[in-house]
Amino acid sequence: MSDVALLVIDVQDSFRHRPFWNDADVRRFTERLQALIDGAVAHGIPVLQVFHVAETGLFSLDSGHIRTLDPIAIAPSAIFHKRRHSALVDTGLAGWLTQHGIRRLIVSGIRTEQCCETTTRHASDSGWQVDFVTEATLTFAMIHPDGRRFEADDIKARTELVLTERFARIATVEEALAGWALPAAA
Repeated sequence: MSDVALLVIDVQDSFRHRPFWNDADVRRFTERLQALIDGAVAHGIPVLQVFHVAETGLFSLDSGHIRTLDPIAIAPSAIFHKRRHSALVDTGLAGWLTQHGIRRLIVSGIRTEQCCETTTRHASDSGWQVDFVTEATLTFAMIHPDGRRFEADDIKARTELVLTERFARIATVEEALAGWALPAAA
């Protein structure tokens, strides 16, 4: 079995119902994520799906929105539910990774700067090597408290800036699937 695992974080219908949802980048994101999922399966890399859940609202199990975002096709090796930003907190994921001898994680999902970045930092600090596949993450424009608007591309660039050479290797879908050795963390 591979010592690499693909994390597909929060790629769920819940987000389509949030006021910030914007279809502008969704097609490219879903194409790149599907290529990553399909490539992982072809390479024998386990695909682990993580859903964010809450007690009430759009992220509750009762909402009917805790399902894979269309048009993504995924048959995960395991599914985990999280209630925090990091997929490694109180989900059983860390134990699964250890039990299966996983040494490197490929991170993808929604939102780039929130749960994907937080999980990446947590994973790196916990000893896993991480490939962060920005093109297989999705986020949305945000308004700073001072009124400045940050576009999704600005947020993605900032995430890459703070993760690279510290917490992760920033990789394309193809680079992540090639399994290139990660540089030593700074």
